[in-house]
Amino acid sequence: MAQATKTIDARGSFCPGPLMELIKATRAAEVGDVLEVLSNDAGSAKDIPEWAKKMGHTVLYVEEADGYWKIAIKKER
Repeated sequence: MAQATKTIDARGSFCPGPLMELIKATRAAEVGDVLEVLSNDAGSAKDIPEWAKKMGHTVLYVEEADGYWKIAIKKER
């Protein structure tokens, strides 16, 4: 598993909050950075990977653990 450059704890935030926080962090990140989102909103597990692929980023993992989702992307551009 890739080591996250930045972790965004969006637990307690609901759609579209976690995705919006990721978009903001992606703008500030460098190419190659790994951004991990922690979210207890199940919609994030679908929405974040769809957005990342559309934007040309790599989805590294989407996993559920301890009642929340851990989703990581690698900024590609």
